[in-house]
Order: sequence, then C-alpha cells, then structure tokens
Amino acid sequence: MNNEQRIGYVHSLESFGAADGPGVRYMIFLSGCAMRCQFCHNPDTWKVGAGTPYTADALLEQALRYRSYWGSKGGITVSGGEPLMQIDFLLELFQKAKKLDIHTAIDTSGQPYTTEEPFASKWNELMKVTDLVLLDIKQIDNEEHKKLTGFENTNILALARDLSDRNIPVWIRHVLVPGGSDRDEYLHRLADFLATLTNIERVDVLPYHTLGVFKWDNLGIPYPLKGVEPPTKERIANAERILHVADYHHEEHHYA
Repeated sequence: MNNEQRIGYVHSLESFGAADGPGVRYMIFLSGCAMRCQFCHNPDTWKVGAGTPYTADALLEQALRYRSYWGSKGGITVSGGEPLMQIDFLLELFQKAKKLDIHTAIDTSGQPYTTEEPFASKWNELMKVTDLVLLDIKQIDNEEHKKLTGFENTNILALARDLSDRNIPVWIRHVLVPGGSDRDEYLHRLADFLATLTNIERVDVLPYHTLGVFKWDNLGIPYPLKGVEPPTKERIANAERILHVADYHHEEHHYA
C-alpha cells in the first residue's frame, strides 16, 4: 500500500443506493460522529477510527465496478457517521473522483463545520469537487438542537448559508420527531430560514422511526426517545405543507 495515501475508516458500503442523491449511487458510510442525536438509527457508526481502513484508490476501484448502472445522473455519495470528520480523506477521494468524471455527493449533518483553520481551507477545496450536499437540519431551535444532539446548530445554519453563497446544490433533510421538531412553531421557523437560501433543489421530510432501537440495545446504550411513536400521516403532510416541499424541484437533475 502506498504510505503517502490517506486512510479512511469505512463503516459499510452499499452498491445500489436509490435515495441519497440523483440516479443510482454507490454509498460509502464513513465511521465517526460527534453528535449524539436522540433518534440516531446508526449509533454503531459513532466511534472514531473504527471500521475497515481503505485508501481512496481502493474505494474508487470498488465503486467503478458499478459505473454502468449509474447512467448520466448517478455517482458516489459519502455518508456516515459524519463524513466531514474525515475531511482529509474525503477531499482526496473527491479530487480523484472528479478526475474520473464521477458525480460526488456528501450526506452530512454539518456539525464539524467551522470558518476557522485548518478546516476552512480544506472545506474550500472540498467544495470545488462536490456536486451536491444532502444536509440534515435536525432542529431549527438552538436550545432544542442542543438537547437533541448535544451541540448547537449555529455553525450548521452557517454551513447552509455558505453553500447557498457558493451556489452548490443542496437537498435538505428534516427528521420529523413527534413532540419535538414536528411542532408547527419550529416548522415555520425552518421554512423561513430555508426561504433565505437560493440553492435548495429538494426538501425531504423524514418521519422518525424506531428501526434502529435494537442497535442501542446491542451497544448497551439507553434509548432516549423510548415510547415516542412515529408521526402520523397527518403530521407528515402538515410538515410537508409548512416546509413547501412541493414547491422545490423534485425531478432528478442532470449533472455534467
């Protein structure tokens, strides 16, 4: 192995992702996340430095086996965990992917974002080789965001503004949690914020679910939202109405 190449720690790979970007996606789930979202369905991705070590070349070699399925719209999406926690590796991966004319997408919650160095310069370079960002906005209210994730959301909203300033396409994702983010007050505030951005192609309301609770049990971690049921169809429709989901483009875009 070339010692000069960075190593990325991969939790898992999925050959045919259909919901995480346009077209068919090769999904790379990186390990490591600082946030502790109460509804996280992948707590097994939290640990930093866990997972299978890969070089960027080895990952791309794997991904390219599926290129014939991508068509003109597909490509690779890097998710997590939180992919920005491995920004050095992510940057190398995307720089090499763009040389191969691969469409690149990041699925992020934005928590590592900062305008301070050394992150800021790396982010600037990463954005030159990123075609799409799928941004999870967990909660628009800062205090509620701290309760939900353990962190403030100020820098996450700043990331959203930065992407808009750069005119990088964004899909917004919002997990709807009964008794939390599904309150109309928060939904209206989120809608008002999103209306100030100019680069949103799509807004998806993701209903809270309990499919990952067994992972918390397996890891011996108490599940903080025990007893919270998934939202009703009415509340999902209400959120989609307030967030103007239908007003954003839902057709898949072609990327050169």
